[in-house]
Amino acid sequence: MRYIRYACIALFAVALISVALANRSIVTLKVLPNELAGLFAVNPSINLPLFVVIFGGIIAGVMVGFVWEWFREHSVRSEASKVGRNVRRLEREVARLRGDAEGGQDDVLALLDKAS
Repeated sequence: MRYIRYACIALFAVALISVALANRSIVTLKVLPNELAGLFAVNPSINLPLFVVIFGGIIAGVMVGFVWEWFREHSVRSEASKVGRNVRRLEREVARLRGDAEGGQDDVLALLDKAS
């Protein structure tokens, strides 16, 4: 299984390298279209290789997806936290009640009940 994972990683790396080599030309990345830049009298731009723009778009999309999913699962995480707190509270209560019930028991039997 480990070799299959390494083979997939190698295949993915070769694909990324081939995309980078095929898209080495320099492109100008602008913040606004030329029509809107005339209205605001500002048009910041930067010259980058095309593969940097492609990989940057992929990384930005993955990050937006992670953040979106994190917000979407907030209710699930909060509910799990509440359930966990409730379980810990009930476990403490059961332990306390067992301790109260063991008051009249033999010490050896009380130790055996605590072990199980």
